[in-house]
Amino acid sequence: MTKFHLSKIPSLTTDIDRLEVHSFEMNVYLVKLCVDGKEGFVYENDSPKRFYSSQQIRHVFEHCKVLSSYMVHDTPYDEMIGNPQKASVSMALPFSMSLPY
Repeated sequence: MTKFHLSKIPSLTTDIDRLEVHSFEMNVYLVKLCVDGKEGFVYENDSPKRFYSSQQIRHVFEHCKVLSSYMVHDTPYDEMIGNPQKASVSMALPFSMSLPY
């Protein structure tokens, strides 16, 4: 898996084939990219970069050409309250990269 460093995103000249926003509780988001067949998360220093809003993600990638983008949400609550383990397939929802006015 490739590490896409946040400091190199502004100089990224290749199209981003896929941008996945992984949504967690408490407004924490991680971004996974697929660029030229390489997949990986966006890192800041040695850790995955935590984004705290969808607007922050849009702002960081506003200069990039993103061919497809979506959000994946995963919650641990089913298993925590004794419900059966959920399916391993996550649902992906469209994620607009357009900045609202």
